Amino acid sequence: MFRYLRYLTLAAVGLALLIVALANRTPVLLKAMPDDFAAFLGLTWQMELPVFVVLFGGIVIGVLVGFLWEWAREHKHRATASTKTREVSRLERELATMRDATSLPQDDIIALLDRPKAK
Repeated sequence: MFRYLRYLTLAAVGLALLIVALANRTPVLLKAMPDDFAAFLGLTWQMELPVFVVLFGGIVIGVLVGFLWEWAREHKHRATASTKTREVSRLERELATMRDATSLPQDDIIALLDRPKAK
């Protein structure tokens, strides 16, 4: 049920993007710098693209910058989690070693009685 709902939603979003792309096919001139500054530097990089490419490209670049910004912001949380994970595994190994060292029975009869029962 949810799979079909997801496919229906993706189809609706795809159709909306297709309609926006078809409505905005007019080419525009995309310049890297203003005319005066480009003339001063001697660089006149410009490209003619359809409006929908510029629009969708801006959205994609914005989403990527947001993801990278959030990933960098959460670095301290990932570092703390990694440190705590290593500490927990070290303490679990230490606890297992201590249990093995202290649970050695002194008598064979007691060892048979203390052995866990098979289920």
